[in-house]
Amino acid sequence: MDPAPTSSAVQVRKGLEGVVVSDTRLSDVDGARCQLIYRGYSIDELAGKATYEEVSHLLLFGHLPTKPERDEWAAQLAANRPPDPEILRMMQQMPMVNPMAYLRTVVSAMGLLDPTAEQLDPQNLRRQAVSLIAKTPTLIATADRLRRKQPMLGPRPDLGHAANFLYMLHGEEPPPAHAQALDAYLVLLAEHGFNASTFAARTAVATQSDLYSGIVAAIGTLKGPLHGAANTKAMEMLMDIGSVDRVESYVHKTLSDHKRFMGFGHRVYKGEDPRAKHLKHYAQSLAATDLAEGKWFEISERLQEAVWKAKQLSINVDFYSASLLHYIGIPVDLFTPMFACARMAGWSAHILEQLGDNRLIRPLALYTGPRDLKFVPLDQRA
Repeated sequence: MDPAPTSSAVQVRKGLEGVVVSDTRLSDVDGARCQLIYRGYSIDELAGKATYEEVSHLLLFGHLPTKPERDEWAAQLAANRPPDPEILRMMQQMPMVNPMAYLRTVVSAMGLLDPTAEQLDPQNLRRQAVSLIAKTPTLIATADRLRRKQPMLGPRPDLGHAANFLYMLHGEEPPPAHAQALDAYLVLLAEHGFNASTFAARTAVATQSDLYSGIVAAIGTLKGPLHGAANTKAMEMLMDIGSVDRVESYVHKTLSDHKRFMGFGHRVYKGEDPRAKHLKHYAQSLAATDLAEGKWFEISERLQEAVWKAKQLSINVDFYSASLLHYIGIPVDLFTPMFACARMAGWSAHILEQLGDNRLIRPLALYTGPRDLKFVPLDQRA
C-alpha cells in the first residue's frame, strides 16, 4: 500500500518538473547543453541527411537501416498508407470542426476495428506502429480534401513519406524543395523525450491497454494549446504583425500587455532549441523561392532579433516551423496534426519501450484538504 506523504516528508514538484520517472534509450533532451539526441545521434547529424523513413526505423528498431532495410521499411510504410474502407466511410460522415479532435476520433476507430488491438507482443505492436505512422498523413490529407469538397486521392507508393503527403493534400507532386523541407520537419519533431503527450501515451499503455489507446491519449494531450498548438499560434502572430515595419511596435505592445511571444522559450532548453536553426535554414530557403510570401521569414527574423534584445528569449522548435509549414501550403489549423504525423514514430517507440519493461505508473499526491470531519445527517445540515 502506498504510504501517505506528509508536507514535511515530500517536496511537491508541480508538473513533475525535474522528476526522473524512468530511463530510456530513445532520446536525450539535454536542456543545459541545448542538445537533442536520437538513440546516440545528435539531431545535427540527422537533420538534412537522414529521411523520416530512416529516422522512424532508427527509433523503432534501434539503428539506422542499411540500404536493403531502408528499402524494405519504406515499402512497408507505402503499403500501409491506404486506410481501411470502413474508416474512409466514417471520415466522409464526420465534420472536421477541430482537426485534432477529428484525428483522435479516427485513430480510436482504427483501434476498434483492429482485431489484434489487444495483442501486446512486440511483433504485433510494431505492425500497428507501421500502420499508424503510414496512415496518419493519409488521414490528415484526406480529411482536408473532404472539407474542401475535393475528390479523395489514393497514396502514391513511388513517393516518399513527405512527398506523398503533399501530393495527397494538394493534388500534384510537390517541388523537391517542399518535400525536403517537410521531411526535415518530420525528422526534427519525430521524438523529444518524456514530453506531455509521450508521457500520456506511456501512462496509458502502462496499464496494459492497447497501443491505439496510448496514441489516442497522446493525440488528446497534444491537442492542448500548451503543448501542440504553439506553431499555430506563432503563425497567427506573424499574420497579426503583417509586415516587417510593425515588428518593433508589436514587441512593445506585447510587453506592455504582459502577453507571451509564441515560439519563444522552452520548458527544458536553457538556450536556443537545437532544432530551431535547422528549421530556420529551410524556412529561409523556401522564402527565397517565393517572393510574394517571403515577408513571413523576414518578419520572423526581425522578431527573433527584437525579442532577444528586449527579453533575451531564445526561439524554440515552433517558431520557424510556422513559416516553413506555411510556405509548403499547409493550412494553419493543420499545423498541430502535422506535429502528430512527425511524433507518431516517437510515440510508438516509447510505447514499445514501456511495454518491454513495464510498471504501472502511479505517482503519489500530497493531500492538503481537511481531516477528521464528522458525518452530519442530511436533515441536520445547515
